Amino acid sequence: MASFLVSRASSRSTNQVLPQSHTLSSTLVVMLLTALFTVPVFAQSSAKPAPKRSSTTSEKTKGKSQEEKQPEKAAQIPDAKPLSSTSPTLAQPASTSASASTEQPQSTIRPMLPDTAAVVKIRILTTAGAIEADLFRRAAPGTVENFLHYVIGGYYTGGFFHRTVKKDNQPDKPDSIKIEVIQSTIGSLYDRYAMPPIEIETTKETGIKHLDGTLSMARDEPNSAQYEFFICIGDQPQLDFGGHRNPDRQGFAAFGRVSKGMDIVRKIHQSRAAGQALTPPIMIISIARKS
Repeated sequence: MASFLVSRASSRSTNQVLPQSHTLSSTLVVMLLTALFTVPVFAQSSAKPAPKRSSTTSEKTKGKSQEEKQPEKAAQIPDAKPLSSTSPTLAQPASTSASASTEQPQSTIRPMLPDTAAVVKIRILTTAGAIEADLFRRAAPGTVENFLHYVIGGYYTGGFFHRTVKKDNQPDKPDSIKIEVIQSTIGSLYDRYAMPPIEIETTKETGIKHLDGTLSMARDEPNSAQYEFFICIGDQPQLDFGGHRNPDRQGFAAFGRVSKGMDIVRKIHQSRAAGQALTPPIMIISIARKS
């Protein structure tokens, strides 16, 4: 009975103690389990690569900074002055363009040119060679200015010495006046742009005689010369004022003389011809001023 009571008592006491220790140990177990399961999760979450998060953050920050800077650039664009083809830096200096705008275009030929030299030198370049000549400007101003108009305009480029007049290719009549010259013309493309005929300046007015190498204007009627000219081979007095080559006896308008290249003139004069027409004609490459 006593032992039963002891066991009952001890079991009672045990029953009274066990709940507290059980509760305490249960709490410890829960805390331990919580710690065990919580630490790996935290470690796993903390083990996530930081660079990935930081890069995402930096990208967001960079994108944000670019978005913030974008309005700044957009605001600067309207203020920029676009360059144009009329800008002095792209075209020419402002001083040059300003002076060019005030300058008036000069005509190709004027009666009163600044250079009033008594002699104007020219060079006639042909497929047969070069010929140089002096033009007597003060003696025959109108004729020389007319000739220079065609020279400066390039009318003779592509022109020809097309005619050679010899003693043996002219009519053989008792009253015929025979001469020896070579005659030239401008390029055929320029006929339509020719200047009106000029008034004849006779040798009586100018004092320029038709001697060997003289340049003179070809014509039909008086005051009908335009651009065709001829060069004398030998002296040709019948072409002066009062000569009998033309019935009107006005002669021809001499205006210059060959200074170099008479051998080329004679070479052209003796070139092959059908009657008085050179075959082929001698091409004029250019006629240009030398002074």
